[in-house]
Amino acid sequence: MSLRELILESYDELLPSERKLADVVMQRRTNLASYSATELARFAGVSKATAARFFRRLGYESFSQFRSDVRAHPPAESPLFKLEDVAKLAGNGSGLERHFSIDAQNLATTLQNLSHDDIKAAVAVLKAAQRVWIVGYRNGYATAFYAHALFSHAKPDVFLLNDAAAKVADLMADVGERDVVFVVDFRRRIKLLGQIVGIAREARAKIVLLTYSPVSALARPADVILGCVTGGSAVFDSYVAPMSIVNYLAASLVAAMRPGARKRMERIERIHEALADIED
Repeated sequence: MSLRELILESYDELLPSERKLADVVMQRRTNLASYSATELARFAGVSKATAARFFRRLGYESFSQFRSDVRAHPPAESPLFKLEDVAKLAGNGSGLERHFSIDAQNLATTLQNLSHDDIKAAVAVLKAAQRVWIVGYRNGYATAFYAHALFSHAKPDVFLLNDAAAKVADLMADVGERDVVFVVDFRRRIKLLGQIVGIAREARAKIVLLTYSPVSALARPADVILGCVTGGSAVFDSYVAPMSIVNYLAASLVAAMRPGARKRMERIERIHEALADIED
């Protein structure tokens, strides 16, 4: 398990003082090996005894063992820490094969771990929703944009919460209990995503979470969780698996909403013909 997963698994059982230290560890996980236990305890405003107890809860005999483990497994979240791996790919035919092999493995593992019942549940709540709101930031934006483009073929009132004018608050004010918020959650998420999920839950909207980590903090309030594997072959993560899930969800949604979806898609095509905006 990753450090993030270790902490999330035990977070609910931690004492308030230990949670403060857990938050500090998560915030500084990219350079944890450079700190002592005393420094981390001071950052969190807790005692050395609390720090010692916290690291034992994570399964380590001592902080020294924890730091040794951190040094042996540097954080893989930032592309910066994977730069040495790029040599495995550059100008290397076997690197290209490895790249495609890992993408294929990601798809296979995602399929193996993905529940058909969860897919059906996601399609059901998307179909029943009065409005569908879609959100994803950073690398998740491309998948969110793709979901918006495809889901919009199946039904009207599908909106992208990512807004260039920073009007997220204005848009979230319209989210209600008959709506669904489709959340794309990838590694290195921004804090705003968690806040949006919290606001959606307060509004009693359904939440469908497409996530790289089914045990992430965003998974707790979600109604449907769709896990996907995003590990890449070298510097960057791969999003082949989540894109495939979105494609399948959209096709399933269109099938579930016939004949209304067909009429909508026919009207879209007639408008394209009138506009003559798509090159033959």
